[in-house]
Amino acid sequence: MNTTSRGLVLDEDLLFEKSQPGRIGYSIAELDVPQVFPEGHFTRGEIADFPELSEVDVVRHYTRLSTWNYGVDSGFYPLGSCTMKYNPKVNEVAARFPGFSDIHPQTPEALNQGALKLMYCLQRDLEEVSGFPAMTLQPAAGAQGEFAGMLMIHAWHEANGQKRNKVIIPDTAHGTNPASAALCGYEVITVASDGVLSKEAVAAVMDDDVAALMVTNPNTLGLFEADIREICELVHERGGLVYADGANLNALMGISRPGDLGIDVMHFNLHKTFSTPHGGGGPGSGPVGVAEKLRPYLPVPVVVKDGDDYKLDYNLPDSIGRLKSFYGHFAILVRAYSYILSMGGEGLRRATELAVLNANYIRARLEGSYDLPNKQRSLHEVVFSEDALENDCHTLDVAKRLIDYGYHPPTIYFPLVVHGSLMIEPTETESKQAVDEFCDALLAIAEEAKVTPELLKQAPVRSKVKRLDEATAARKPKLRWGQD
Repeated sequence: MNTTSRGLVLDEDLLFEKSQPGRIGYSIAELDVPQVFPEGHFTRGEIADFPELSEVDVVRHYTRLSTWNYGVDSGFYPLGSCTMKYNPKVNEVAARFPGFSDIHPQTPEALNQGALKLMYCLQRDLEEVSGFPAMTLQPAAGAQGEFAGMLMIHAWHEANGQKRNKVIIPDTAHGTNPASAALCGYEVITVASDGVLSKEAVAAVMDDDVAALMVTNPNTLGLFEADIREICELVHERGGLVYADGANLNALMGISRPGDLGIDVMHFNLHKTFSTPHGGGGPGSGPVGVAEKLRPYLPVPVVVKDGDDYKLDYNLPDSIGRLKSFYGHFAILVRAYSYILSMGGEGLRRATELAVLNANYIRARLEGSYDLPNKQRSLHEVVFSEDALENDCHTLDVAKRLIDYGYHPPTIYFPLVVHGSLMIEPTETESKQAVDEFCDALLAIAEEAKVTPELLKQAPVRSKVKRLDEATAARKPKLRWGQD
């Protein structure tokens, strides 16, 4: 990869440093109504030394800052378990159609038929992809989808007169799974795995107090849980349910349907598998698919078809209630539906095949230079450890050095079950050329660890901001500008 710098790269002062007394960036029309001042407790005090700037000052400032951003449109984004795939621009066009972008959430259903039909059709497509007979699109993100799923599991047990208080979670699950279970009042029972979960490990802790098993499949090591069908049967025999974290569905889409494997409830991440934008706190979307026995507990409202019309149905007396104001992140739903229509069934399957191929190609190129703790065949992502690095170099050093080569670092130090983990997910987006260039960079860094280790420990050396004291930044954060 060519890492030389060319062209004009601008430094940027803070707005406070650019400020000049008397500069104004707005023009307000002359007041033509009586002037009224609200009571003092309704207004904030003046901000000391608030910057005074012209409009062009502000526009140039934020435009220049935007050129420093790294995103999936500017380069390879190899974050493992995040599925940072390309966001097709046709989806953006669809989301901006006036009939979708300009509707008000309180528009009467009779005038919202297009939006309701889209949501209904998206539900049907997600049901087909996943193998679940019922679906809600309401949760606003994957974590809220987990929360919704666990609430439905709790409601189902309660309706059956059972007071179960435990949830089994393997050590290869996503980090939000224990939090979602705990938020619903459950005690988390962690199960150790040897790369994949075994029937014996689940049987050892499965009892009449266990409400559910929460499993990520493929798990955070990028491995398929081969015994998942038998594990589901075991949990069901003892009266429990099985929750699947669907964040890694990009490894199964079009090939294996979780609902057919015995899973009772699963959330999707539309902002991962179905190519909608994410990062920076949102927006996301976390629809939840459920087995038939959990249909009565879906959040209200649900989108249904009534003859030739579509409507929001609130008539679910056993529902866990509403999770989101109005109906989720609608613009994300439009993007996901556009993606499904443009790909078709064969296209979704092909995306999965290429995502798995890319991950295994990276695995093959880097194995030997980086330690591979799990020898099972990878699916959508591959996880290395830092154990093969020489001269006291660590995963953090590799990640920082990758910045000098022009790459956003992969996920590091997760999952926790791998020492110094380096977790790479290329998705189907990247060509062989792009993957080769990325692997060349990582191989060069492994060689630098042998020959010039101090270069890694000082990295990044080419970025606008050099390596920071992260411990001090975490313990003594400076959250706003001050004169000092």
